[in-house]
Amino acid sequence: MCSDRAEPDDTRLQRALVALQGARRARSAPEVAEEALRQALSIAPDHFEVQLAAYRFYFYNHRYADAVGFGEVLLETAARRLNISTDWRRVHPGDAAFADIGFAPGLYLQALTACGYCHLRLGQMQTGRAMMEQAAALDPTGRFGANGILACLDAPEDC
Repeated sequence: MCSDRAEPDDTRLQRALVALQGARRARSAPEVAEEALRQALSIAPDHFEVQLAAYRFYFYNHRYADAVGFGEVLLETAARRLNISTDWRRVHPGDAAFADIGFAPGLYLQALTACGYCHLRLGQMQTGRAMMEQAAALDPTGRFGANGILACLDAPEDC
């Protein structure tokens, strides 16, 4: 089903959210859930909730190659909300209140950690480690676990 770009954004979003309900109802049937997700993406491909749902679906189904692209989009979205560089390599601890429990700082740290994890699982060790190191440097509370993943990379026999 093609979306009509002349359709108001809120109407397209509502249609996409209805499609996502089909994905939620079909959790035990991944192929049905993925079809519902694809429908939502065709309706509102740039909407945050749809992108987040796609990321979660692919990540939790261990489809890291599919998940990482959506994770990177979420990382950029969070960076824009925080008014920081969209290049994660250029972000410094003082650029945003990363210790705050607010939505955007948490989303940024979670997306950075998740993208790093996806890269590691895909065998892209240099990128994955760099993202984990950056997440650990930005996450003063360690709430998203980058330090633990780095420890496992450094001493896999202990994990």
